[in-house]
Order: sequence, then C-alpha cells, then structure tokens
Amino acid sequence: MSMKSVNPATGQVLQEYPVLGDADLEAVLERAVSTQKEIAELSVGHRTEWLLQAADRLRARREELAHLMTAEMGKTFASALAEVDKCGWVCRYYAENGASFLADEVVESGARASRVRYEPLGVVLAIMPWNFPLWQVFRFAAPALVAGNAGLLKHASNVPGCSLAIESVFAEAGFPPGAFQSLLIPAGRAEALVADHRIAAVTLTGSEPAGRAVARAAGQSLKKSVLELGGSDPFIVLADADLEAAVETAVQARIINNGQSCIAAKRFIVSEEIAEDFETRFIGRMDALKTGDPMDPGTDVGPLATEAIRAELHEQVTASVAAGAHLSVGGVLPTGPGFFYPPTVLTDVPLRCPAAVEELFGPVAPVFRAGSAAEALDLANATDFGLGASVWTRDDELITLFVEGLQAGSVFVNGMVASDPRLPFGGIKRSGYGRELGVFGLREFLNIKTVWIGN
Repeated sequence: MSMKSVNPATGQVLQEYPVLGDADLEAVLERAVSTQKEIAELSVGHRTEWLLQAADRLRARREELAHLMTAEMGKTFASALAEVDKCGWVCRYYAENGASFLADEVVESGARASRVRYEPLGVVLAIMPWNFPLWQVFRFAAPALVAGNAGLLKHASNVPGCSLAIESVFAEAGFPPGAFQSLLIPAGRAEALVADHRIAAVTLTGSEPAGRAVARAAGQSLKKSVLELGGSDPFIVLADADLEAAVETAVQARIINNGQSCIAAKRFIVSEEIAEDFETRFIGRMDALKTGDPMDPGTDVGPLATEAIRAELHEQVTASVAAGAHLSVGGVLPTGPGFFYPPTVLTDVPLRCPAAVEELFGPVAPVFRAGSAAEALDLANATDFGLGASVWTRDDELITLFVEGLQAGSVFVNGMVASDPRLPFGGIKRSGYGRELGVFGLREFLNIKTVWIGN
C-alpha cells in the first residue's frame, strides 16, 4: 500500500510513498517513548538550541521546501516561501521564550514554599491538514518539543513529501531520533492510534468530522486534546471604514492560500450605506486576479488541492445561486488540466443557503448587507463557527461593541485575521477548543503541577 503525491496544477502523480506496516509503527512508538524521556531530562537550553538550529535549516532549505509545498498542494510559490519563513519565526520565538515560559512560578500561600511547575506530558500525536503543510506542523511542534515532549505527525495523505521533509529538518537540527517522527499511515488508522497507551495527548487541525472522531477517541481514553476546526470568519465593513484599505484587504483575506484557509474571510458583511461602492470595487478586484500556474510570480490564485475539494465548492456555489444568490463574477467550472477555480463573488445571498451557513474552502466570497452595526454583529454571530473575525471601523465605541460582542477566538480591527507566534490562536463553538501559539499554546501539553511545602 502506498500514498500518492499529486500535483494539483496538472493532476499528475509526483511520487508514491510506502505506508508504515504494523511492525514499523510499533517501532516508531517505542522510539518516541524512550527518546521523550531522554529529552525531558535535558535542560531547556539544549532544546532551545535545537530549535534555533531548526530555524537555520529552514532558512537554508527555504526554496526547496517552498517548491515541495507548491508541487504537492498548489499554493503559490511566493506564499510557500513566506510559509517557510513563518516556520522559522515560530522556532525562534519558542527558542527565545521557552525558558521563561517553562520556569517555575512562585505563588504565595500558607505553605513555607509553594510554586507551580511545568512538566511535559510525554508523546503528543499531531493530526495535521494539507493546506499549510509546514506551518500547521511547526506551530504545534516548536512549543511541544521545547517543553520536552516528543512529537508524532500524522499528516494529510496528499502531502507525504512535506511530512518527511519536516522530520528531516528536525533531525538535521540535532533533535535525537524519535523526538519527532512522521507517520505515513492512512487516516483510518489515526483514530485507533489516539487510544494507544503511549500517546499522552493529541492535537488536530482539520474538518469537523475528523475533530469529532478524535475528540471521541481522546475522551474515551481520558487524554488531553486540542482541536482547531473549520471557520466561517466574518469580514465586517462599517460605514466609517477606510473603504479602499478594506477592499484591498478583503481580496487578500479571501484568496489567501487559494482561499483554502480556516481563517480566510468567508462572509463579507457591509453597511448598507457603502455596500454598493464596496461591491463594485470588490468585484472588480476579484475579477482582475490571475488564476494559473502557482510557480508563476504573476499568479494570484493557484489550484485547489484536490479535485474533490473543487467539486464540493462548485456544488456549494451552484446551490447558493439556485437558492437566489446573484453570481456577480466567476462561478464557472474551468476545463483543462488541474483543479483550478475562478475567484467568485456572490451578492444578494439568502441567509440559509450554503454560502451563508457552510464553510467555503476556496476563492468564493458571499457579500451580505447590514442596515446597522447591531444587524452586522448579529449576522457575524449567526454561524456555528467561531474562529476569527475582522471588523473595519474608526469609531472607538463601535470597536468596543464588536470586540466584546463577536463570538470568535480572535478579533482583528482594521486588519486581516492572521496567526502570530506571540498570540494565542484557536476557536470556540464548532471551530474547536484549546489554543496554539503564545504561552497558552505551550502549556496545553504540560502537566501544570502544584508544589506545596509545609514547615
């Protein structure tokens, strides 16, 4: 049995990789357990030095790794280069801050001495998606490894080359064999792996069904889990916004990663007073984008990752138009090789059609109009998801209204939602639970131990 890597720009098979057999997987698990005990006994300084070396290896292999991501999942080469750079950033961030984040904290109590210790849990299993093949992994791995955990990666089946490349980066950086290992196994074997007694915790970024399955397995085994699932992020433009800046950012927020990002803007909610102007500008910008070869520097939007993803997206657009949405631009399934889909804008969108209630994983933008700030807030919260939200206004009272009222893990004012190593990242509602990044992400996979010493 093997995994195939397929170039989504051409539909051609790039390479096939053998999957792990049962005996091989058993050896991987044993190696992870023994290595984790070794690295946990080392000083934080040892682990931070390895992370700095990982950042150096990412810089040295920047173009190679970016090319691999573009070939396996279709992101533009420019965005792939930026992704490699961001992975280096997160490694440096935890190398520079790991020691302070993990230091004991003295707490005054009735004891002669009392403090909080932070200790690693053990082997952490990461089940990761294909859309950011390196970043999704490094934002888990950097804090987990600096804390003294070991990492096992079950990556998406369409990016096996990226999965193995990440393992090689950590090995080249000096992490001992077993500290971070890639598991080339089919998705069907991941749920059973969660229950294995050698797995201490699990983190997943992916779909709702996958999240439910992993949460169920982790719950049955009483193991810590972190889930980052889908999003239907609102992008709210109020009447007093800097309209030109909002439109330019709206385009980028929708087409980032060819539209395949959990925190891409997915619903555009615009004040009635400026809606016509916004729509005219937004539609024009989306229509002017160039779709094509992701290796071409002039390309704005590359292919979707798989043919199935494109088919589902087109079904959502078709059903929304049938329900009454107006197709302002795009929405026509291209012919020819590759899994391309044109930048698409839907206006006059009914509130119960797929474009309003489902996540659109591709360059499709539904636009809604709101008669007031209160209505815009209600529309923004009228979703089962709660990952991120962006609001555009220069009114301090409205900023406070939306910061306090938006039901999301992140609220960005006059800017595009983005992840940042320094800030916690995660969602609420059906977007999952737990946090990555920042000090909060580091402590998700630690034993937060109370120490109390009496007289």
